[in-house]
Amino acid sequence: MKWKRKAAQPAATACQLRSGAQPFGALKGYVPLGAGEAEMYHQLREALPVLDAAVGKLVRLSGGFAVKCRNEAAQGRLENFLRTVPTGYGQVGFDSFLSCYVDSLLTYGRAVGELVVADGRLQAVCWGDIASLEIREGENPLELVLCGPDERGFVRPLPYQDLLLFTTWQPEPKHPYGVSIFRGMPFLAEILLKIYAAIGSNWERAGNVRYSVICKGGEGMDASAAQERGSQMAREWVKAMEDGRNGTVRDFVAVGDVEIKVIGGEAPILDSEIPVRQLLEQLVAKTGLPPFLLGLNWSTTERMSTQQADILTSELWALRRTVEPAVQKVCRTFLALEGLDDRVEICWNDISLQDITQEAQANLYKAQTEKLRREANEGGAEQ
Repeated sequence: MKWKRKAAQPAATACQLRSGAQPFGALKGYVPLGAGEAEMYHQLREALPVLDAAVGKLVRLSGGFAVKCRNEAAQGRLENFLRTVPTGYGQVGFDSFLSCYVDSLLTYGRAVGELVVADGRLQAVCWGDIASLEIREGENPLELVLCGPDERGFVRPLPYQDLLLFTTWQPEPKHPYGVSIFRGMPFLAEILLKIYAAIGSNWERAGNVRYSVICKGGEGMDASAAQERGSQMAREWVKAMEDGRNGTVRDFVAVGDVEIKVIGGEAPILDSEIPVRQLLEQLVAKTGLPPFLLGLNWSTTERMSTQQADILTSELWALRRTVEPAVQKVCRTFLALEGLDDRVEICWNDISLQDITQEAQANLYKAQTEKLRREANEGGAEQ
């Protein structure tokens, strides 16, 4: 009997940066995606409308896209699918899914989605709540395994990992699963909310005035008479105030030296314009948007300069490059399940942040320069 030797298998390439011994095998690789942190970022958006508006502006400015397939049949069917695909919660169209996906990516630093396949076809594309999931590394250090609660509440790996979409925003060595655009804001936001709460309390006190009524000249009066006089004056003051609320005017008449003051009337209200602006400048700078796009007109002639437009455009293109693999996976999965050529190109719409008149004038100058250069070259060649 001859024993056949198996061919030597090539050794797997070792990943030196993402591998390591783990003494607790059951806990190996598990990393929670921060439900508490996600709730804090959600409350930040609710507490400060400027932050909610910033995320909405970035989502809308990121724009839409078009697809380019190799043949017309695949082109038409894919465009119809992207236009009519259900995305859950009563929404239709891939643009609605992409908006929610980018919104989650910016708010929590990561986004998750799912491809719903039934009867051998891609029926829907849904986005999910990232705070309810956990993640761990797979057998290959370059693979990730998303885990979620089952029917009994135990956290287990989701069964169809190939149908899940997962994207991270600006991952770092310490935070490999992405960071939120709101990172670094909670400290400043807490101070800003304290200022707003103090402003509300001060104006509530100013609008609902409390009075201090002091009656002097009670010398030689015994304690019972002074108490009776004070009680009588308090009753008359209350009646005068209640009649004023009911629409009738009633004078307050008292005998003796009576002094009436507004409680806290001497204390000036602090000027909050400068500290609030300083805090908002820090928060808005983190979003990368010009202040006037968020309704903060700190200058009467404020407008977007060419440099600001270029920087914002680069930020939006970085956001597009981050979500493009997820978009390609959806398109290629649909084409493959339909038996079509799955090679597709994502063509993002142009980002226009400058004045159309200025752009047209710049294009005219370029065309005139090119014409003069061509005429000069032709004249030199003839000579």
